[in-house]
Amino acid sequence: MALIAVLYTYNDLPDVRAEHLDAHRAFLAGRPDLVLSGPTSDGSGLLLFEGVIATVETAVDGDPFLAAGLIKERRVFEWTPVLGSWKDQLGL
Repeated sequence: MALIAVLYTYNDLPDVRAEHLDAHRAFLAGRPDLVLSGPTSDGSGLLLFEGVIATVETAVDGDPFLAAGLIKERRVFEWTPVLGSWKDQLGL
């Protein structure tokens, strides 16, 4: 199964983000195909799933952050790890 990366660029709405953060995290925690996720130092979000692009795109359409208007841009793409210590640890 492929690894699918989702990169969120957020709108600058800190109060709205705080209001919907728990629902966003609960949504992601409920995804059995989620491998890793978290914020980046530039204020974006990076999510890593196992699956196929079309399925992941459909799944993240249900993210409460999207419904709240917090996601300014979303990029979804396949990622192929080649080197690194996590590759073997994660069985990639």
